Amino acid sequence: MRQDYQLFQTRGAEIIALGPDGPHAFQRYWQENDLPFIGCPDIRSKVANQFQQEVNLFKLGRMPAIFVLDKDGKIRYSHFGDSMSDIPPNADILAVLDEIN
Repeated sequence: MRQDYQLFQTRGAEIIALGPDGPHAFQRYWQENDLPFIGCPDIRSKVANQFQQEVNLFKLGRMPAIFVLDKDGKIRYSHFGDSMSDIPPNADILAVLDEIN
C-alpha cells in the first residue's frame, strides 16, 4: 500500500494500519520506514475485536485483515488473511474504490 499510496489518495481513500504494538513502537516503526499513512496502536485489540480480526499464535499473532469503508462507514470490502502473507494486491483494493466512487 505504501508504493501506491498516492493512487489511494486520488480515489479519496485514507489508509489506517492497526497493530498490537504500543504507541512508542508504532511511532518508531513509522519513522524508520517513512510510512505515509496513519498507524494506530491497538494494544488491547479493541478495534480488531470489533472487526473480528483473527489471532493465531501459531502464525505469529494477528492475521492480516483489510477493510474498505465508504464515507458512511459501511464496510464495502473485507479480506481476512489466512497467513501473514495473505494480503490482496493493491489493484484489487483500488478496483473496489473505483467501484465505490
